[in-house]
Amino acid sequence: MIPITVFTGYLGAGKTTIILSLLPKLPKGYKAVLLKNEFGDTQVDSELARQSNLAAVNEILNGCLCCVLVGQMKNALLDIRDNFRPDRIIIECSGSAFPATLAFQIRELERETHSDFKLDAVITVIDAENFTGYEDTSPTARMQASYSDLILINKWEHLEERALDLVLDHLNTLNDLTPKIRCNGRDGVDPNLIFGVDSKLFKDKSDESVVVNHHDEVQTITIFRGHPHALPYTHSHEGSDCRCRSVAEPSGEVSQDGLLPSDAVDETLLRSALGGVSRESVWRIKGLVRFQGGLHILNWAFGRYDLTKVDVSDMDGTVIRLTVMGERGEVRKSMDRFCNELQAIVV
Repeated sequence: MIPITVFTGYLGAGKTTIILSLLPKLPKGYKAVLLKNEFGDTQVDSELARQSNLAAVNEILNGCLCCVLVGQMKNALLDIRDNFRPDRIIIECSGSAFPATLAFQIRELERETHSDFKLDAVITVIDAENFTGYEDTSPTARMQASYSDLILINKWEHLEERALDLVLDHLNTLNDLTPKIRCNGRDGVDPNLIFGVDSKLFKDKSDESVVVNHHDEVQTITIFRGHPHALPYTHSHEGSDCRCRSVAEPSGEVSQDGLLPSDAVDETLLRSALGGVSRESVWRIKGLVRFQGGLHILNWAFGRYDLTKVDVSDMDGTVIRLTVMGERGEVRKSMDRFCNELQAIVV
């Protein structure tokens, strides 16, 4: 029997960081496989995860497992079982996902495979700094906190005691029975606290009434700069509206990926542009940026961000490739200035 732990939580809550922090604390030889779902098509978190001691990483992109991509998860879980026989599977949902549908699929898979799989826990990660803001506007964030075996309170150390008490009051109003555990910064939590929960959630078919439609909440766009052949989607170069920086015929010393040294992003300029991004309408930015020293992963959430150098082999010709998530109807307008400053386009 393979136990499955499902991590959910709103955009930028810190799910990937917590999952990766668990891995060094597992017993030697323990095989964990990560199945990650994300909007967009840039495998940012998977690149970070592959640098960890996970047995494997499987990422399902461009949609949500809980509705648009229903059915793909079952196939992915069966492939993981047959190819890896792990000690545990960890599923990381997209930030706007409500995991009820996933849980029902896992329960069905338990029956269909005669208990080859077992839903061990649904765990919700809360961004304490921003929860009272997006909880007011997002039904999904409220549902994630309401239907969970455990709630992990992340980023609480940035708050004053009174503000943290307010977050706890909100959480207890939504779900007063579920245990709430504070994360220890980037050290996360002890796996003994969250593995072996033996979830009782979603065993009853009547629970299906809690499934909600959430896709009107979040809009996703992709921002790109680089060689035209590296564009993530089909993109027309006809007419005067195209602002791609074509480097197809450069005059100067060209690197193996077809880029000039001058094509790299100035880090100071990037940091300045990020400082102008609205936290009200833009909630998450993640992807790849090329500096003179190579590709870096940008991980931005509600004004805080990290830049991590990474070696990615299949991003030749890419200078900037970012997935941006935010308020529907506002996120594209909010990123116009950012794109202009960095000579990037929305594709």
